[in-house]
Amino acid sequence: MTRKSQKQVKPSNVDLQLLDALLGPEDGAYPWDVTSAESEAYFLDLEENFPMQDVLDEELQERSDAFYNNLDNLWVKHYNDDTNIVVRIQESLQQHFAGRGVPQNWLKSIAQKAVEVFESKQQAAGEQLVLCVSSLLPSWGTEDLINLARPYAYATKSKSEGQTNNRQWTALSETEQAKISLAIAHHALEELKKS
Repeated sequence: MTRKSQKQVKPSNVDLQLLDALLGPEDGAYPWDVTSAESEAYFLDLEENFPMQDVLDEELQERSDAFYNNLDNLWVKHYNDDTNIVVRIQESLQQHFAGRGVPQNWLKSIAQKAVEVFESKQQAAGEQLVLCVSSLLPSWGTEDLINLARPYAYATKSKSEGQTNNRQWTALSETEQAKISLAIAHHALEELKKS
């Protein structure tokens, strides 16, 4: 290599300061051995002479209080939103189906499950309907309920509501009650889609 091709690199200020700190006297530099007694005194002195510690502690407390208050508000809002949605769906179900003698606890259960199922959005339409009513129909198998749910899962709104005849709940067979329960679940899920 010739002298012309070699470039001389000038050290930066940072490089010079680092070199000075490493080669300078040990008493003024950072104690590299943190286990020695002198290191502990050095760190205590730094902590005592740091004038902003009280301000930082106060600001940290204020910010953490604000953070947790905001978190509490978000939780309450989310919980209230879910509760309001369930109440609204339950009221809609009562308007459409309570006159037929459908028990209130069934309407409430279907409304609650419909909100849960709708929020998860992980199942097909028929499976969503079955999840909404399966706890109310424990003697029915999942496959049987899926078969009953097919017309409601793929039906239009008017068709599914038309299939819920006007006979009273207690006069219906178990199969008819299962079909109407699925129609109620379909109605609840449709209401949730609208909102």
